[in-house]
Amino acid sequence: MQILITGIFLGGVYAIIAVGLSLQYGVARIMNLAVGEMLVAGAFAAFWVYTAQSLNPYWSLLFVVPGAFIVNWLIYRFLLQPLVRRAKTRGQLEVDSILVTFGLSFTLVGIFLIVFGGQFFNYSFMSRPVELFGSRYGQNRVLAFCIAVVICGLLWYWLNYTRSGLSLRAVSVDPKAASLVAIDVNKVSAFAFALGGAIAATGGVLLSTFLTFDASVGVVFTMKALIIVIMGGVGDIRGAIVAALVLGLTETIVARLIDPGLTLASAYFLFLLILLFRPQGLFGRRTT
Repeated sequence: MQILITGIFLGGVYAIIAVGLSLQYGVARIMNLAVGEMLVAGAFAAFWVYTAQSLNPYWSLLFVVPGAFIVNWLIYRFLLQPLVRRAKTRGQLEVDSILVTFGLSFTLVGIFLIVFGGQFFNYSFMSRPVELFGSRYGQNRVLAFCIAVVICGLLWYWLNYTRSGLSLRAVSVDPKAASLVAIDVNKVSAFAFALGGAIAATGGVLLSTFLTFDASVGVVFTMKALIIVIMGGVGDIRGAIVAALVLGLTETIVARLIDPGLTLASAYFLFLLILLFRPQGLFGRRTT
C-alpha cells in the first residue's frame, strides 16, 4: 500500500509536466525538448522565494505562471512560428522543432549554470509526516499531489466543456478543418504552447518542494514527459494523466524493491514496451 500511494503521489506530479508537453505537441505540433528547462526555472524560482524571501514557495506561482506563459509565447512567436510557416509537412515541422528546441535546451542549461552554478539544490518545506492508511508520507508530497490533481481536473474540464477548450481540441484534431470554422489556428497554437510551458513551470514548483534538483536535471524530466505523452497517446490529456501514474508506480516499485539507480532505466524499458506493442499509446487509435 505504501509503494502504491507513493507511486501515485509521484505520478500525479509527473502528470503536470506531461500535460504541458501534450498541449505543446498535440495542439501546436511542436515537440519541445526544452520543456524540462521550464520546469527547472520554476523550481529555482520556488527555491529563491523560500530561501531568500522566507516565504511559502507556492507564492512563486504568482510570477512563475504568467512569466513562463509570456516567455513560451515569445519563443513560439519569434523562434518556432517561422518553422511552422515554412514546413510543408507535419514530419518536417517535427524534425525542425526537435532540432531548434534541442539547441534551446542547451542554451537554457548554460544560462542556469552561469547563474546558479552546478551544485544541487533542495529545501525543507512541510517535510513533517502525515499518516495515511497506516503509513507516513511527507506533507509536501501530499500537498503537491493535491494541487496537481486540481490543475489536471480543471484543465480537463476546460478542454471538454468550454468553447475555447474545444477550439484547442479542434486544432489538435485537424488544423485545416479548424480554420474553416473561423478558428485562428496560429493564435490557438501559440496559446497552447505558452499554456503548456506555464503548466510545466508549475510542475517545477511542485517538484522542488520534495526533490533535489540542479541546473541540468531538465533533460531527465523532458524524457520522462516524452515517454508519458507517447505512452498515453499524443494529444490525449486523459492518456497523459494515466500514463504518468503508471510511470510513477513503476519507478517507485523499482526503487523500493530492486535498486533506486534503475528508476530511469525502468522508464526507458516501459517506453520500449509501448513502442513495440502499442505504438499508438494507451488511448490512441491505430492509424489505418
